[in-house]
Amino acid sequence: MSDKYPDDSGRRRFVKGVVGGAALAGVGATTAAAVNTATMSSGSGGGSTAAMAIENIDGPAPRGMPQIPVEIDSEGYLKGVWPEVKTVEENGVQIQIAETENYNGSGVTYTSEWFQYCGVESYGGIDPSYESDNYFISGGAPGYTWQSDAYSEGDRLHVDDFSDYQSWSNGVGDPGLGKPATGRWRSEDAEDTIPIQVIRSEEIMEMAKDDPWVKASTQEGFVAWLDKCTHFCCVPKYKTEGSEKFNAENDVYCQCHQSVYDPFSLVETLFVARPRPSE
Repeated sequence: MSDKYPDDSGRRRFVKGVVGGAALAGVGATTAAAVNTATMSSGSGGGSTAAMAIENIDGPAPRGMPQIPVEIDSEGYLKGVWPEVKTVEENGVQIQIAETENYNGSGVTYTSEWFQYCGVESYGGIDPSYESDNYFISGGAPGYTWQSDAYSEGDRLHVDDFSDYQSWSNGVGDPGLGKPATGRWRSEDAEDTIPIQVIRSEEIMEMAKDDPWVKASTQEGFVAWLDKCTHFCCVPKYKTEGSEKFNAENDVYCQCHQSVYDPFSLVETLFVARPRPSE
């Protein structure tokens, strides 16, 4: 079996041990998920899930990181859309779910189960009943220097601050591919923080012309995703220093184990979403 690490990563022998262990753990996790789904109170969600994601193109990550559909409010602030919260009956019990069928006419069912992995399934912000205005919030230690100059901790991301997206560069990779920001989502007054990343790019605008999902889930060239590596749950970053060694200077790169994601390739990914904890 060939591993997915980039050449000359210096971690190839380590990867085979980790990936092998992860594969065995995955069998147990999948079985446990099936058992939990059957035995936990209904409404916990989980199970076989199809999600739209930024594509994993290298390294040991098993799949892409799930997208968060973007909208811009009337004042220019960026929000992550949360699926429609509704009450349904399962096995005679009324439960809440977060799910939007045929999202914006794309034919895609958007559900909170996209984000139920890496422990995020236990975060307060993933519960359908969690009250949030859904804005993308800049943190106290943002991933890019420009954010530190433009925002204070707790500020909402704004369209105007990405106006130089066609020329922006941090000295990594090619300039002008897009301007990124890091932040959090649905995490105010919650115990755990849901990390997100956003990019504004001409690439996304072009993709939206011909792809129903990209048109439905992005706005004015903004694309966003839940920023948890699907390998060991690290937090990757677009245009990361040191990524050039692994030919990932224009991609989203995870420094921990060299997984690489293409933010300009949005694909369907299949996985077993973990059930949310019982209330």
